[in-house]
Amino acid sequence: MAHCRADSSSAHSVYDVHDFHDETIDCEPSSAVGINFSPRPIRQDIAVAVKQLREHRAAYRYAKRILDFLFALAVIIVFSWLFIIVAIAIKIDDPHGPVLFRQPRVGTGGRIFMMYKFRSMVSNAEEILEQLKEQNEKTGPVFKMEHDPRVTHVGRLIRALSIDELPQFFNVLRGDLSVVGPRPAIVHEVEQYTPYQMQRLLVPQGLTCLWQIKPHRDKISFDEWVELDLKYITKCSLWTDLKIIFRTVLIVITAQGL
Repeated sequence: MAHCRADSSSAHSVYDVHDFHDETIDCEPSSAVGINFSPRPIRQDIAVAVKQLREHRAAYRYAKRILDFLFALAVIIVFSWLFIIVAIAIKIDDPHGPVLFRQPRVGTGGRIFMMYKFRSMVSNAEEILEQLKEQNEKTGPVFKMEHDPRVTHVGRLIRALSIDELPQFFNVLRGDLSVVGPRPAIVHEVEQYTPYQMQRLLVPQGLTCLWQIKPHRDKISFDEWVELDLKYITKCSLWTDLKIIFRTVLIVITAQGL
């Protein structure tokens, strides 16, 4: 998880969205390549929650980082055999592309990092995307298709079981991601965000969050998705994180993506 520090020219006893106007967000994830975005709180409750998190909840931040590291390490060790099997299956299904898909994503405070996934699409998926944008089934800047023709045979299976996300545990070890937090968005999607939507970048991004554990999550609009992320920011705690992890594991082992 990125370590973040908010530097302000003055101290305030009452938190307000205006407190952030003269602040700089200093976040240094290990693979960051620069700051392209500057999220600021718009809602009063978000301003309060973020300020509290940065200035008064050190115990939670450190406990969260320890949980992230130990959980990610355990998953990588326990499922190392699955990494090998999936890598072989991807190569057999589509030998022309790499096993891993690497893509710049927007992390905490607008920092960009390189996120890893098992490749679930054809090797030229990004080029084909331009031809499919009119068939987007999601509102807002996010692109989603229930039957995306770019997805490979193996890709459909590993997506349904969320196995394609496993390499992101290496991102968690590096500190690019937390286990629980708003999902990191693609750069060109964040470029289309409104200032209100930018608020989801104010906390560490993660592998799973409230949106991930909602029934029929692919039917949720982008606006609802953002509201769930903002709800997490105001409610985040170690207990909340553990409950989200438990429900995510339950969804994966019961194959609810199938």
